[in-house]
Amino acid sequence: MKRKWMLPGVMATVLVLPAFLVSAAPNGSSAVQSAGEIASKDEVVYATLSATGAQREIYVVNNFDVQKAGTLTDYGRYESVKNLTDLTEIKQNDGTVAFEAPEGKFYYQGNMDDDPLPWRIAVSYELDGKKISPEQLAGKDGHIEIKITTSPNGDADPVFFENYLLQISLTLDGALFSNIQSEEGMIANAGKNKQVTFNVMPEKEAQLSLEADAVDFELAGIDIAGVPSTLSIDAPDVNEMTGEMVSLSDAILQLRNGVGELNTGVSQLNEGAAQLQKGSAQYKNGINQLSASSGELVNASVSIEKALKSINGALGQNSANGSTGGLGEMQAGLAEIANALKETSAGLNSLGQNYNAAYGQLNEAMAGIPEYEISEQQIQKLYESGADPKVIDQLVKTYSAARTAKGNYAAVKQSFDAVQPALQQMSGGLGEMANNLENMANGLASSLESMGNDSGLVQLQEGMADLASNYSQFHSGLVEYTKGTSQLANSYTGLDAGISELSGGVKQLAGGTSQLYTGSNQLYDATRDLPEQMKKEIDKMIAEFENADFEAVSFVSEENNDTINTVQFIIKTEKIAVAEEETAEEQPEEKKGIWARFLDLF
Repeated sequence: MKRKWMLPGVMATVLVLPAFLVSAAPNGSSAVQSAGEIASKDEVVYATLSATGAQREIYVVNNFDVQKAGTLTDYGRYESVKNLTDLTEIKQNDGTVAFEAPEGKFYYQGNMDDDPLPWRIAVSYELDGKKISPEQLAGKDGHIEIKITTSPNGDADPVFFENYLLQISLTLDGALFSNIQSEEGMIANAGKNKQVTFNVMPEKEAQLSLEADAVDFELAGIDIAGVPSTLSIDAPDVNEMTGEMVSLSDAILQLRNGVGELNTGVSQLNEGAAQLQKGSAQYKNGINQLSASSGELVNASVSIEKALKSINGALGQNSANGSTGGLGEMQAGLAEIANALKETSAGLNSLGQNYNAAYGQLNEAMAGIPEYEISEQQIQKLYESGADPKVIDQLVKTYSAARTAKGNYAAVKQSFDAVQPALQQMSGGLGEMANNLENMANGLASSLESMGNDSGLVQLQEGMADLASNYSQFHSGLVEYTKGTSQLANSYTGLDAGISELSGGVKQLAGGTSQLYTGSNQLYDATRDLPEQMKKEIDKMIAEFENADFEAVSFVSEENNDTINTVQFIIKTEKIAVAEEETAEEQPEEKKGIWARFLDLF
């Protein structure tokens, strides 16, 4: 009874089944004849490579955002196409693909023949330092190295190589790999596995590698994704950094101003040192001439001394006959010597005045060198500022030279101070000698005028006797004076050499400080707008990475460019695994028809 009760239901079910199948069929049974509209299209290019990077299969999944249902046309030279959305037929004819699509999303796959990828990818393997094929490497133990190189494929459109970022990743089984290392890659944990990821920027060729110790080597394959480098990057907050740059720029400005003052002072020092050198050379020549003439002066004085003694003796013997002998010539000689000594004294006065002026300028120039010191930290900070190291080296040498010059000047200043008093003393001594000789000549002239009577001759004899006696003392002083002049000339030669060396050093110092000031000016000009320059460079770098101006193009056909939205590449190499042993094939279970399976329900 129960079976009879259910039989009508079974028959009803059987009768209803065809209608169900018909109603479940896709909308291809009612084709849309009107033209559709595409809002946008995305292309995902899938490709498989051999374990060494040789291209194998390639196909494209086309994803449409259909704005209006109807007949749509796409372009691409495919070897075959497949509808991934429903069962409607897709027609392909000479690079044109036509299909009926409902509103919304629509997908179809286009299988390509041997169209080249935009990148050439090569993979090589080494085991314990020796190259090995992927097939031989499977199941091996040892230290392995995997090398991956990428380069542009000249047979493909360069727009993808120039604008796409490649992300290459390898997943290494934690049970098979250890001691994983890579200079270019980023290593991260992925569960029990390790993932090594490389990034290759647009327009860049790459040579990538990783090393590891392996046991029973197997590799699931290398995943490579190519996407446009249109990254969204937020500009960093650089206020703190730019604030430090402003402080650096202010410090460089202060340094430049200080160097300017130093340059002015050293320039004045250079002028004073040059004048001092000139005056010192004149003084050296004068004192050498004076020293050279000292012998003649002493010889002349000896002659005068002898002449005075002879005259004195002659006057004593010939006073009765009133003869004056050579007194007139002696008076003229004394006057001439007095005039010569006066000229020498005047020359020493002039030399002293010139020396005093030059020394004053030198002293003022040396005082103009700043007293402040630049610390090693400040110099190191200047090196770290990015300025030209050669210019900084010159600045440091110039600064050291300036400090050394000022120290040396302080050491010899006492000697410089003693020169002027010595010159004055010498000039005064010569002037006094000249006055004494002049008085002697005048006295002798007066005596000669009054020699008309005997008393005058007697007085002359007495005066001459005193003169001869006093002149001996004068001659002894003159000899001592010439000895001092000779010693002074010899000593001053060394002092003059020091002054010349000082002048040359100051001249080099002036050139160095001039370069230092020019360099500090250039450094300030280069750094005063550094914060703004840094912001511009950051914006420029962000703009390069964002690549906001890039417009996507179709990988399949340029005729799709009007609707294309994005194009992505998903590439994978074949896995490397130990071949499984063949097993006896199981007999496949005989498939039952739909009617048999339906009856099995009861």
